[in-house]
Parts: sequence; structure tokens; C-alpha cells
Amino acid sequence: MKRTTHWIDFRSDTVTRPTPAMRQAMFDAEVGDDVWGEDPTVTQLEQTLASMAGKAAGLFLPSGTQSNLVALLTHCGRGDEFIVGDQAHTYKYEGGGAAALGSIQPHPLPMTAIGGPDLQDIEHAIRPDNIHFSRTRLLALENTVHGKVLPLDYMTRAYALCQRHGLQLHLDGARVFNASVALGCSLIDITRNADTVSICLSKGLGTPVGSVLVGSTEFIHTARRWRKVTGGGMRQAGILAAAGLYALEHHVQRLADDHRRARSLAERLLRAGYILEPPQTNMLFVDAGELDRTALSAWLQEHGVKADCLGRDNIRLVTHLDIHDDDIEHAARVFEQFRTRA
Repeated sequence: MKRTTHWIDFRSDTVTRPTPAMRQAMFDAEVGDDVWGEDPTVTQLEQTLASMAGKAAGLFLPSGTQSNLVALLTHCGRGDEFIVGDQAHTYKYEGGGAAALGSIQPHPLPMTAIGGPDLQDIEHAIRPDNIHFSRTRLLALENTVHGKVLPLDYMTRAYALCQRHGLQLHLDGARVFNASVALGCSLIDITRNADTVSICLSKGLGTPVGSVLVGSTEFIHTARRWRKVTGGGMRQAGILAAAGLYALEHHVQRLADDHRRARSLAERLLRAGYILEPPQTNMLFVDAGELDRTALSAWLQEHGVKADCLGRDNIRLVTHLDIHDDDIEHAARVFEQFRTRA
């Protein structure tokens, strides 16, 4: 049953390759110098996503990490603080950039089962106006987080809390389109409850690179300066932006296929005796407590399957643009045979 034709790569939805049609759109892109504000395709992408999110302006950046960093640098000054979940990407997986480059202090709070900190914990974490304390400026949320979709009601109440206390709310929306498809709502139904949103194009949407930060005109004007400071200014970036525009037109609704395939694989794994929660979107996490993770990793590799078996508390499997129904069938049989091998 060894697979030799191609690898089935469940490590992340960042591993996708641009489709032939996306490559053609990139080839045909009209370009200019974006640092001078002269790339029409970049401008179109920024305006398109800003409009979809109900914001006034957008800024194209090379990565989601840089997009979040620029957002934090724009929202907060030296010695300021942002409240964030202790499993959130902006706190745990972005190299401590806000602290290292902006002298911004994170205030991490435990994540609840829904994927965000408890609202009462957030309110209690806001510092009083006192010279002994850092100034709480921002709440940073993430949607989705570990494949979990933040409920719309949670977003609404979190935003209202911020407004009561004079805080801004930044949403790391790396997979926010997965959230909107899972909820059956428009993007703006989610993003109306945030002041700024970072939207990644190179995960479920399948582009090779890029994120767009959206917010008010004044905010994006300042963020553009921080993009330059952090080295994110690109020249003929329309070649990359064209991939984003193509993805917005062709790759959003198909995210439902990724979610369906993740559920299908989860059902097979559950029947085979693996322990996991049914996925909400395109990520499933297999309990690794009783598994020989090294042996499983080697078994999967032997049979043409790549998975994140060793780098996390649980085994993560992510469906995406380059995984199809026959890949799910093959992977399910590989996992099943691992449990029953001699």
C-alpha cells in the first residue's frame, strides 16, 4: 500500500501551491512600484479586502506575522500592553516580535474551549490608570484558532467590552474566511466587531504569499510607515497581489470542501480508535497520549503521508486546496492500518 505518486501533506494549509489559473493571473498582472503607491493590482487587492471587511483601507504585507506585528506597532507604543490568549498566534508563534521590536508587553490569558479568553478575565486584566502599570491599549483575538470558530456573539460582546473601556480590538484573521464559511455568514459579519483585521491569503486561500491588514484610513496610513520600518515594502508586488485577487474570487466558497474532508477523515479515525474532537473547520487534532508518535510519523512517511506528529501536544492534520477525496481515503487507510499492524 506504499504511495509513490505524490505526497499527501497534512502539515498545514500553508503548503499549497498556486493553481495553473492562479499562476496565469500572476503572469498577466499589471504592476508598478508599490512603495511609491503605483501598483494598481496591489491597490485593487487592498481596496477589495477592505470593502469586504467593512473597513476604509487596506495594506498588503508579505506575511501574516508581519501584518500582525505592524498592527500591534500601530496600536501600541513603548511600554503599552495588549491582552491576548495564551495559545494565540500573536503571543505564542510570532517570535515575541511585539516585545522585541516594539517594547509592547503582552498580557496572556487562558484560552477557553471556544478559542478565546473568558470575557470576565479580559475585563479584570485591564490595568487601572496608574503610573505603576503599563497602559492597556488593545485586545488581540484570533479567528479561527486551532480550527475553532469564535461565535459571533462572543465577538460582539468582546468588541462592546473594548468600547466600554476605551480599548481597540485587533483580530488575527489568518483563517477568517474558514470561519465565515463555517458559520455561513459574510466576512463583514465577523469583522464589524474589530477595529483592525489581518487577513492571510497564503493559508486556506492557497496563494504563495501575502496578507492584508485592514482598518481605518488613519490607521493604515500609520501602518504603512511601520511596514517600511519592518522591511515589508515591496516593489512590483502586483504579481503577488494578483494571486490574492484570484483566490478571493475562486477559493473562498471551496473552503467548505476542506471542512467536509476534515470531518470525513475525523470520522474514519474515530472509528479506528483514535481520540479527537470533531473538527469545526479544516483542522483536526489527534490525542497523542497512547500513541508512539515517532513510529506513527515513520509509518505515515513510509506510506506517502506528511503530518505534524512531533511538533505539538497533539497530532495536527490540516486539509487544504491540494488534498482531495482520494487523498482522504488513502490517509484514513494508512492510519487504520497503523492501529492494526502486527
